[in-house]
Amino acid sequence: MSSSRSSEDAGEHYPEYYVDAEDNEEDEHDPDYEDDEEEVDEDDMEHDLFEEEDEFHDAEEGNIQFLVHVEDDDEDTGNGEGSQSPDAERLAVQQRLISLISSRRTGLLSRRQVLDFLRRSNLGHLVFGDGDDEDEDEVHFGYRRRPRGLDPDRFPKVPSEKGRELMDSGTFGANDIYSPISTKKRLARRILDRELGLGNRATRRINQGVMAQSMIPSSDAEMIINYDDNVYSGQFSDDGNFFFACVKDMKVRMYDTSNPYNWRHYKTVPFTFGSWTLTDASLSPDNRWLAYTSIQSNVCLAPTDPNDTGDPYMLSLSEHGRIGWRGGFGIFSIRFSGDGRELVAGTNANSIVVYDIESRRVLHTIEGHDDDVNAVCFADKSSPHILYSGSDDTTIKVWDRRSMGDGREAGAFVGHIEGLTYLDSKNDGRYLLSNGKDQSMKLWDLKMMYTTAKFEELNPRQHTRYSEFDYRWGRFDDSQWFPHPNDNSVVTFRGHKVLRTLIRCHFSPPGSTNSRYVYSGSHDGKVYIYNMDATIAGIVDVKATTSQARTTPRPGGSYRQFYSSGLPGWSTIVRDASWHPTAPFIAGKTNSSERTNG
Repeated sequence: MSSSRSSEDAGEHYPEYYVDAEDNEEDEHDPDYEDDEEEVDEDDMEHDLFEEEDEFHDAEEGNIQFLVHVEDDDEDTGNGEGSQSPDAERLAVQQRLISLISSRRTGLLSRRQVLDFLRRSNLGHLVFGDGDDEDEDEVHFGYRRRPRGLDPDRFPKVPSEKGRELMDSGTFGANDIYSPISTKKRLARRILDRELGLGNRATRRINQGVMAQSMIPSSDAEMIINYDDNVYSGQFSDDGNFFFACVKDMKVRMYDTSNPYNWRHYKTVPFTFGSWTLTDASLSPDNRWLAYTSIQSNVCLAPTDPNDTGDPYMLSLSEHGRIGWRGGFGIFSIRFSGDGRELVAGTNANSIVVYDIESRRVLHTIEGHDDDVNAVCFADKSSPHILYSGSDDTTIKVWDRRSMGDGREAGAFVGHIEGLTYLDSKNDGRYLLSNGKDQSMKLWDLKMMYTTAKFEELNPRQHTRYSEFDYRWGRFDDSQWFPHPNDNSVVTFRGHKVLRTLIRCHFSPPGSTNSRYVYSGSHDGKVYIYNMDATIAGIVDVKATTSQARTTPRPGGSYRQFYSSGLPGWSTIVRDASWHPTAPFIAGKTNSSERTNG
């Protein structure tokens, strides 16, 4: 993989653009949703089904230009004796797939492998129909459609009454006094009062806080940094002086952002022999070390000091303790503890791993979920005790580090009806934010969690046992959404789209905005900023900002193009975003480049 081009130095504020096809690639190969590894017989059928995938990988590595052609379903397919009616053909395919999946023979395909094959081959309509006849009997491999005709008022009310109570409580910043004058004029009046020194100390402090929290980033791009591969994640340090970007080419770029409007790239560190992409990274509390991961059980630990040019350390979180051990697992999420002495990881082995950095050994490996653990985080950066884990089993578990040895959670949150993609803590030991594949973001209060006994009594998984929405290539149908009967969340936010990849969400900075807002990336190329009452506070339209970008050739002279709805154009997915701690701008991590919007 090639590293970023000369435009990697943020001093060049206007680098060339290019259009990337990574939207399709994530759809095809996003590691967050790799098929379960199975021991399968190498029969001819399986080889025929999946040799096409190898060809796609070869084309990807060679940067070969490709076009996607979609056949018209209305084309004449012939009326010869050998042709079948669409219904007969679909029935034949259904029966064949059912026999393959339900057969007692070993070495056949898993359900996910079959669905992936259908997607790649554009054959899904042969199994599930074209969707025009809702009364037609349908075959669903493990996923049962929920009944139609649900209450149209089942969606969360906006504005949220509980969210408004939080805004009025002062926990999430101060409320501006209602005034008939416009927002811009109120801001100008407050600036004038500050310059004239009007009011006492408390009044001036409130005035400054209200001004700061009203500064919401806009869609105007201040700076664009171009890469040849997807940017999967990136965050500012708590003081805003450091930023890192994890790129799919297995390299992390480090930037000096002490001047937030003039970034300086000073270091790039690799993940040697990583698998598919870099999945996550975490900065130590003292900003001296960066831990970053891939789809394997190893963690790279790199110094952030620009004068330290040594190779990163490699830590094995596998209980085998061997670097490069192939029998390990993939890591989707990694976090430093509040004291910087431990790492906590969420894995595709349904487990949470606690690792002691000093002794270089695994302290706990707990299979605390029924599916992949996509996100972990601590409740409070100043404390290493309480941590959260979010899983594809739709639940959030609360763990106490002091009692993890027995493998039992301290409590749980329930409310998402599809898998979790990300968790972010307000770092006050109380409030938590989550993003889910049910196209919703939720705010939680630790005081409202279910105890382990209550969780087991309710058995909330009975309501989501068929939650297998494949958001990598499907579109979520709101008619399938329903409020979870045991939902113990505080506020639900809807409007953004969680599709194609594990899209992340965050609280706004505590220093400048008092964490008054929450925000999320989105499949439609935007960053959605919400008030605590679930109303929209602002939208940063990254896609619109870059829609006029010209395509530029990749190394070797070939182009990579993406066609959406049959028309060539610019496509952007905002997978992650980071609000600067003191300056009113957001750095959005997208499928083609790093963008900052102020």
